[in-house]
Amino acid sequence: MITAKDAAQITGAKISGDENQVINSLANIGEASEGELTFLGSTAYAKYFETTKASVIFVNRDFNKTRSDITYLEVDDPTRAFYTILIKCFSPDYPLSGISKTAYIDPSAVIGENTAIGMNAVIPAGCKIGKNTKIFHNTVLGENVEIGDNCLIFQNVSIRENCRLGNKIILHPGVVIGSDGFGFTRDANGYPIKLPQIGNVIIEDDVEIGANCAVDRGALKSTIIRKGVKLDNLVQIAHNVVIGENTAISAQSGVAGSTVIGKNVIVAGQVGIADHLTVTDNVIFAAKTGVSKSITKPGVYFGYPVKEQRKAQIIEAHIRTLPEYAEKIKKLEEKVKELEAALSSK
Repeated sequence: MITAKDAAQITGAKISGDENQVINSLANIGEASEGELTFLGSTAYAKYFETTKASVIFVNRDFNKTRSDITYLEVDDPTRAFYTILIKCFSPDYPLSGISKTAYIDPSAVIGENTAIGMNAVIPAGCKIGKNTKIFHNTVLGENVEIGDNCLIFQNVSIRENCRLGNKIILHPGVVIGSDGFGFTRDANGYPIKLPQIGNVIIEDDVEIGANCAVDRGALKSTIIRKGVKLDNLVQIAHNVVIGENTAISAQSGVAGSTVIGKNVIVAGQVGIADHLTVTDNVIFAAKTGVSKSITKPGVYFGYPVKEQRKAQIIEAHIRTLPEYAEKIKKLEEKVKELEAALSSK
């Protein structure tokens, strides 16, 4: 719980109204109730302003303040200011402290100060866990795993042997780090023979990985997730993949083995990226794109096989009108036949 004055001090806002108004929680403008803070960040939501029940609202500095029952916080960017308050004042505090009596911790494991470990967690030999990290119930680590400071490892996570995780990492329930890569060869009779996967996974600082994601260990060296990467739920990262800094990958997308993705890439939902490719920095893949070749030029891409978005949209528009094209061609063929018949009769 904070006041409007607190929110103004944090964000540098100018207050118009009751600076002592208490903020109990946050909400979108169309759903807000009394005692809540909201924001008007887009003209698309201006229609909710006259009816919102919020007590405090972030608005642009030139906003026309027509209601006297609301406290206004005037800022340059209402959306950013709202999220600043959300992060600094209303982030959840996950209730886990101490080390559960049901957790198994090998005597050789090193556990940092203020780290909490939940029920039935397994911390085997050679593991190192930093300060202020929370490892929730039923999480299992392999031998010689390292986890940095201020991490949240939620329920039912598996981190296999020799993997390295940095600081401020969040792994949501069901994540598997370091599972075997999909590596097989065939014998003389064509029978698939499993190739040992002897690499590991390296995850740098400030990475968040959504529920039920899988990041495979490298076949010989490392699969690497760089600083600031965000993976949505149900994302598959295959062996030897490298994901560049600040890249975001949405749900149900997959990256095949040995592909290298650059910095600040955005991958929308259900995108498939083939193996042994390179994707440059600052690329956006629209939903359901099939990436079958390396991308060397920044921009927006779409379609299967992948194309620059503008070209893909033109092609898609033509595909949708194929029945009309077919009818036009049929009529043109009939015209040609009529003309040929007329010419031949002369």
